[in-house]
Amino acid sequence: MKPTFRHFLELHLVVLILGFTAILGLLVTVSPLALVFWRTGLAAIGLWVVNRGLQYRIKGVGQAQFTKSALLPPNRIIFKFLAIGVLVAAHWLLFFGAARVANASVCLAGIATASLWTALLEPLLTGRRLSALEIVLGLIVLAGLYVIVLADVTHLWGLLLAVVSAGLAALFSILNAQFTRHFNALTMTFWEMLGACLTTAVALLIYYGYVSTGTERLSFWPIGIEWLWILVLAGACTVYAYSATVRLLRVFSAFSFNLAINLEPVYGIGLAVLIFGDRERMTSGFYVGAVTVLAAVLIYPWLDRRMGKAREIA
Repeated sequence: MKPTFRHFLELHLVVLILGFTAILGLLVTVSPLALVFWRTGLAAIGLWVVNRGLQYRIKGVGQAQFTKSALLPPNRIIFKFLAIGVLVAAHWLLFFGAARVANASVCLAGIATASLWTALLEPLLTGRRLSALEIVLGLIVLAGLYVIVLADVTHLWGLLLAVVSAGLAALFSILNAQFTRHFNALTMTFWEMLGACLTTAVALLIYYGYVSTGTERLSFWPIGIEWLWILVLAGACTVYAYSATVRLLRVFSAFSFNLAINLEPVYGIGLAVLIFGDRERMTSGFYVGAVTVLAAVLIYPWLDRRMGKAREIA
């Protein structure tokens, strides 16, 4: 199927929603641990509903067939998905933590390294050869991050948290790639969200049972409009974004899709400045470093594709 204008609009809507995630994390005052618990728990419920709905196949007017549950792969596979969920929980904890320690712009600049983390980690995990292009672009990204740190050293810890978060995102993406050909993406995501929710639930129990004191407690319960932001995080940023991704990958090539997804930090930083104003305005050095990182990320798939075609011709 050839992409239509509506498909392009939905693709960039998904990218815009993903870029909005760090901003939503700043609008909610609960701790990052509680935020990940609520987001993943509600997302798991939403994905369960979506999966159950997709199990109905219309055969005629007023008739439907209920197929065998797609939510129950073999037990050993379920445990693998739950284990990947642990990585998802750690990724989001560091992601929201980076936004709190620094700000949304610094967080998204660090997350922009996810594509190149993938390029570096995939050869180690799959045995694929590391290309010279990936090494060069990785060095450019490091140079960009160095410029960001020099511009404002007070954001160093936030940037480091975001970069490690990006590495975890790359890691669970590589692990997921082993299953995507054999299992429905929404089913995988359901079990991973459940694994992430259970991980944060255990962490919260340990914290409240053994770490916290009577005078120092993690903020757990959202207040007022914060429930709306968490529902948006779970519904729009997780359930809808993943569902739309599955649909859009049927009409877009992986190259076109990933190229658009790489615009997430660009949209996110723009939205952060628009919403938070002076709180998100950074020094010129930060933007020089951020543009360097984003340029390397955006140019990587294009250069990789060109070099691949050159190798085929040779």
